[in-house]
Amino acid sequence: MRAVHREGRQRARGSGGRKALGIVERYLREGRPEIVRSTRAGASSAFLFVNRRGGKISRVGVWKILSNYGKQAGLRTSLTPHMLRHSFATHLLERGADLRSVQLMLGHADISTTQIYTHVVEERLKQVYKAHHPRA
Repeated sequence: MRAVHREGRQRARGSGGRKALGIVERYLREGRPEIVRSTRAGASSAFLFVNRRGGKISRVGVWKILSNYGKQAGLRTSLTPHMLRHSFATHLLERGADLRSVQLMLGHADISTTQIYTHVVEERLKQVYKAHHPRA
């Protein structure tokens, strides 16, 4: 997904699905202008997600935002980008996505890195089996 500049406006384009594109379009219309309103660089910034100064948001900035949301949600452990990434991969595999597709989405160079997530899925299958099979 990327933001495309046209006639002074930004528009989201990509293959993220209609719902995701709709959310990004709304952010571009309503959220992003609010963030960059008081900055010089923000309005013309090429970055989709920006910090308070209109520059690109850093990985630490994303971490802080997620951490705050985790606290607001009452999570006992700190929410991190890696946790979201791990959950994303695990959910895809649990729903039947093939390992190669998940590898590409996560940007792993080696499939063995992605195979780590299959362990979580196998453990879940064991739990389901033990909980629901009459002879477990």
